[in-house]
Amino acid sequence: MIRNELIEDLANRTLEAISEAGKYKLLTLEALNHRPTPTGWSILECLEHLNRYGDFYLPEIDRKVSEAPHSGNEVFKSGWIGNYFALSMLPGSDGKLRKMKTFKSMDPIHAHLEANVVDKFLDQQRQMLGLLEKAREVDLGKVKTSISISKWIKLKLGDTLRVVVYHNQRHIQQASRVLEALG
Repeated sequence: MIRNELIEDLANRTLEAISEAGKYKLLTLEALNHRPTPTGWSILECLEHLNRYGDFYLPEIDRKVSEAPHSGNEVFKSGWIGNYFALSMLPGSDGKLRKMKTFKSMDPIHAHLEANVVDKFLDQQRQMLGLLEKAREVDLGKVKTSISISKWIKLKLGDTLRVVVYHNQRHIQQASRVLEALG
């Protein structure tokens, strides 16, 4: 896959997330905290989950991109584990998301959340757009990043970017379903 095509795709997905999350700023705190089922996440819980991951990945990506030499390598070839993680975030051919277990530290259910969670998410997405621009200048296959679930596993930067953006897309879709259910 061509680096700039990947970056464009991820930037467009991020812009869609910003657009969708912008709608949440118009909602009341009650609507933002509405849980569709006793175990289902509210809109704020979806965004808080993403913010927690963003707190890990954005500084990690920034550090690795800033340290990386500029590269003329325009082609990115995904690693098998990175590709697996990335694709597992996306909906299946039927449009449904696969159920996944969330780590306790990343599970915001029943946390007391305020509307500023939306602002933090939007700020993180703007940061991601900036990181995607910086990533245009580095070899997405040679730069490796740590991941939140294991200090022993490293992913190619291109795969990490895909995982983070697809994960955001996954939970924005979940939050949008909560909004639709609210009417």
